[in-house]
Amino acid sequence: MQILKNATVVQFDPSCVIEHLDIVIDGSVIKEVGSGIADHYPQAKVINLNGKIVMPGLVCAHNHFYSGLSRGITAKIDPCPDFISTLKNLWWKLDRALDEESLYYSGLICSLEAIKNGCTAVIDHHASPQFIKGSLNVLRQTFIKAGLRGMTCFETTDRNGGSRELWAGVEENIAFAHLIDREKKSGTEPYLVEAHIGAHAPFTVTNEGMEMLREAMKATGRGLHIHAAEDRYDVSHGHDKYGQDLIARLDHFDLIDAKTLIAHGLHLSDADIAILNDRDAFLVHNARSNMNNQVGYNHKLSQIRNLALGTDGIGSDMFEELKFAFFKHRDANGTLWPDSFIRFVYNGNTLLARNFNARFGRVDAGYKADLTICDYESPTPLSGGNIGGHIAFGLNSQSVHSVMVDGKIVYENREFAFDVAPIYEQARKVSQALWQRMERLN
Repeated sequence: MQILKNATVVQFDPSCVIEHLDIVIDGSVIKEVGSGIADHYPQAKVINLNGKIVMPGLVCAHNHFYSGLSRGITAKIDPCPDFISTLKNLWWKLDRALDEESLYYSGLICSLEAIKNGCTAVIDHHASPQFIKGSLNVLRQTFIKAGLRGMTCFETTDRNGGSRELWAGVEENIAFAHLIDREKKSGTEPYLVEAHIGAHAPFTVTNEGMEMLREAMKATGRGLHIHAAEDRYDVSHGHDKYGQDLIARLDHFDLIDAKTLIAHGLHLSDADIAILNDRDAFLVHNARSNMNNQVGYNHKLSQIRNLALGTDGIGSDMFEELKFAFFKHRDANGTLWPDSFIRFVYNGNTLLARNFNARFGRVDAGYKADLTICDYESPTPLSGGNIGGHIAFGLNSQSVHSVMVDGKIVYENREFAFDVAPIYEQARKVSQALWQRMERLN
């Protein structure tokens, strides 16, 4: 048992700030929160926070850890005048060049940097067409090595190999979900990683693939994680080839439910949004990625019942993502204020709860001890009514002091418990070999 003593506790939904609280943690769960209760547990390990902020762990609800070694890429990339050419010339070459070693270091670097930026959990969406079988377990091991909670899946697609590639992607999703089930039952490793059933985007998944995904969801009890309407091409392709809106097509195959995660959704119809809301599904907004790819803006954020924030592979800094999402919204004449975007970050915890069958997202008894601890010397009063303004205009990832996941401090006083320098050194070597393989691809 351990106690975080003298904390300033920040709750997100409903928002409030309470100073001078002690947080008692028993195993992976918060046992009690109250003022002056540390003395009730004389045998517990006590960590005096001296007023530091403790908030529910930040969740990145959509990411691509396979892109972790793409930063500063020097491989020759053909001109990319539109989004589809960006996919073909950059990202689809990168994922085809991945092997087991490069995926391991990509996942591990991304996991470490997520924690360093205050994330306790990341929901990942993976692709490595030349290394499918076993790839998700490689990523799982990187999560566990770093101490990060998360989910992952393989993005099923037929863009490279037709039906054979579809089958391989679906089989990897099913095998990974069954691996998670076995590991949960055995209890031999910490239960930090869960599974989705992944798919790339509707325009790269045939109806045959949709049927496979439906059967995979039934066989595993997991939900779907898919891109949709990131670019207008996805919408026009669906209308031209299938005569349906995107979400209506997915719903036709029974793929939309309360565990479903739709990434992007910039160009969804009102009817599509109604289906998502009726099925209690999630849409994940990725503001910086949308801006970088010049794919437009989602003016319908306020219509979404369940909205969370992700990065789509641009790191895992949710403080920065929240700021960009808010400022872009204001720039687009949106009416939402920072408190709404705090709620969107908080909503990632609801996704965790639905998939891990546990309680996340509050610093309260009975909730998982996934916590972000920050240094923040506020120049003005801090309260539930203005915490949104403090995060939008003040708090940032540089404020992150420590991170606790599943009751274990995995990042303390801005340091990991193990030497990460050799990991970064090897990642630099591996990334160069990865870029060279990219250049050899057609």
